[in-house]
Amino acid sequence: MGGQRVHYNEEFKQRTVRYIQEQTKTVVQIAQELDIPEKTLYGWVAKYRQFEVEPVNSADRIRELERLLREKDREIQAKDRQVADLEQELEIIKKAVHIFSSPRK
Repeated sequence: MGGQRVHYNEEFKQRTVRYIQEQTKTVVQIAQELDIPEKTLYGWVAKYRQFEVEPVNSADRIRELERLLREKDREIQAKDRQVADLEQELEIIKKAVHIFSSPRK
């Protein structure tokens, strides 16, 4: 049914959490790398997390995220304009269908 349960000492758990905090990898990737269940790692992080160990975002990373945000905003605005144009075209088509489908007298 289930495999053999593995017990880890406190020092290993704390070092693993510090490793997770220092990495840019996700907990899922680290869980696969260490062959430890994700749920177990999340529990360790909740218990042993130390905020002073976590790296502070660099100014370059913040600028990059702001640039990506502006780019996404421009994309959204372009799509909004496209939707407005398509809605206008649809109204014109509806009017044309109404005109051509009404019986001639």
